[in-house]
Amino acid sequence: MPTSRPVVIAHRGASAYLPEHTLAAKALAFGHGADYLEQDLVASRDNALIVTHDIHLDRISDVATRFPGRCRADGRYYVRDFDLAELRQLSVSERVDAAGKAVYPQRFPVASGRFGLHTFDEELDLVEGLSRSSARRVGIYPEVKRPQWHHEEGVDLSRLLLNALGRRDLRRRTDPVFVQCFDFGELSRWRHEFDSELPLVQLLGENDWNESPTDFDWARTEQGLADIASVADALGPWIGQLVSGGGDSRTAQQWVMNAKARGLALHPYTLRSDDIVDGFRDFADCLHWLIDIIGIDGVFTDFPDTAVELLSYLPPNAGISRG
Repeated sequence: MPTSRPVVIAHRGASAYLPEHTLAAKALAFGHGADYLEQDLVASRDNALIVTHDIHLDRISDVATRFPGRCRADGRYYVRDFDLAELRQLSVSERVDAAGKAVYPQRFPVASGRFGLHTFDEELDLVEGLSRSSARRVGIYPEVKRPQWHHEEGVDLSRLLLNALGRRDLRRRTDPVFVQCFDFGELSRWRHEFDSELPLVQLLGENDWNESPTDFDWARTEQGLADIASVADALGPWIGQLVSGGGDSRTAQQWVMNAKARGLALHPYTLRSDDIVDGFRDFADCLHWLIDIIGIDGVFTDFPDTAVELLSYLPPNAGISRG
């Protein structure tokens, strides 16, 4: 793992080039030189840990065609309503919006290629195999998705993840693992109930995203940051939360400096060449600002190759990795 530059976290794999969270996208991200591969985790009906971004299936697969009528009252198809054997029958595709249009039209063509869902264990097998064949170790960055929703569905997602990591002897602080979650209460379980040594990352969203019961306005206050620092090692904020203004008048939000003063590392999301955050000219402009002004310790990106290339030009002491 790098120790002097911000780490590159492959957001859903090399998702700019291949359908998100497929094993192909993860292998490509490894080839691009990413330091960590992200795994969003959702539970199937038979409690398999499935690597996919949402609790829903209908915008990344052919589930509505293959299993018509298996949606819930809201019209959505849920991972939790399918056994692993059924999920393996699905064809995974580039993400589409509610109207069925590609979210990123210039990326991999929708409904083409042969891609499928896989389990967390299968991804760990891939990671171990690539590390062995290439003699380069890559870290993992699993997210506990919607833990409260999963509790209501009768499954403890964190416990499933903890057990899966334990079977691989991934439990020490020095292991190449970050565990992330939007839910502060769930991260607190990892530190206090599970007594986990693993580095923990508090993800930050906006309250109107309805991502978790955590109050993200509170999370950026002095008290919120103090409470988070007592549990977590890093923050994963949306890049747009870090900046005030645009162009030459860009400045860092004060809470960011407060977080750094608390010793919290910063791993913002998501840096994309085809979806630049307002106020930045391009990918390089955003990345350089995050490093020079914010002093980030890592970055989530759909374009790990671009990030790795840009970081290769930095001086050796640029950034501080918590990996």
